[in-house]
Amino acid sequence: MPAPPGPGQGSGPGQSWWRLELLVLPELEESLLWKLQALGIHRVAIEHTPRKPDHRQLLAWLPAVDWPEPERLQLELALAALSEPFGLILPQICWQQQGDEDWSLSWKQHWQADPVGTRLLVLPAWLDCPEEFADRLAIRIDPGNAFGTGSHPTTRLCLEALERWADGPGADFTRPVRVADLGCGSGILALAALKLLGASDAARGGASPAPACQVFAVDSDPLAVRATWANAACNGVAVPGAPPAPGAPGTRGGASLHTGAAQAGCLKVAQGSVEGLAELLAGQPVDLLLCNILAPVIEALAPAFATVLAPGGVGLLSGLLVSQVPALTQALAAAGWRAELVAQQSQWGLLEIRLTGPV
Repeated sequence: MPAPPGPGQGSGPGQSWWRLELLVLPELEESLLWKLQALGIHRVAIEHTPRKPDHRQLLAWLPAVDWPEPERLQLELALAALSEPFGLILPQICWQQQGDEDWSLSWKQHWQADPVGTRLLVLPAWLDCPEEFADRLAIRIDPGNAFGTGSHPTTRLCLEALERWADGPGADFTRPVRVADLGCGSGILALAALKLLGASDAARGGASPAPACQVFAVDSDPLAVRATWANAACNGVAVPGAPPAPGAPGTRGGASLHTGAAQAGCLKVAQGSVEGLAELLAGQPVDLLLCNILAPVIEALAPAFATVLAPGGVGLLSGLLVSQVPALTQALAAAGWRAELVAQQSQWGLLEIRLTGPV
């Protein structure tokens, strides 16, 4: 996804813009970003500070020539409809008109380094790592792809749970650890797995010539697959079958290079759902399944989890409201999974699942 245009690009030099400002309700953030992306609105940012995670504002810039008042009113109605399934009312949208400007500054200035858990750092791709976070594992993400930047509570819950799993007794580091990211979006969870599990292997003194971590990521949206490719290139991670990304960090002459902790693992990315993931795994299920998608989708996919998650493996499921946990737990139990709510933030929760009975 290209960055927002500079002066004179887009609809014409000297044009004016509408700046949309909207207080973000936690339940609606992912849906709002998805809807704007689907409508071709890519100049988007979430304004927040890590120290005040609950105060978040959505910003979007729209060319005034393309968005007269009737179209803006239609956009407001389309965004308001996203709140209905949650029984919420969308906060009032504020419109500010402004002249042309340097978008590379106005858009990017709203993003900053964001520490997650005790060891991770979500870092906008164009920023240097702040000295205060030099000891963290940086995951470089291009927010322009708008498929998940680590700021949403469901993503943070997954990242924190992944960190706890990597640092706990669950992973067997005497052999390559296999992880699946189902519904990978931006690829942030897949890249975090590479960073954490590669670093964990080194910390344990592992000397196996085999990769310490093998990550398999799928998404049904081809744009998400491209976003994962792009963010992998930002982190110096080579992905088989991905187009070269000239000029991306960690690349030389268009060829992706492994750098840092990512050297200890490999990443494969494909378009598809759980069936596509099973095909990508070629009959070798994973130790850890990451799934940050909506509760109804999790419920629909639950019977097929056994085709991708090994007996004794663990699934970390997010993207669900705490109020949805009882019904989803019952549906998972019917599919043979024991589910436990192990973390929550605001209205959002994270379930850990394992197969019921002995393994």
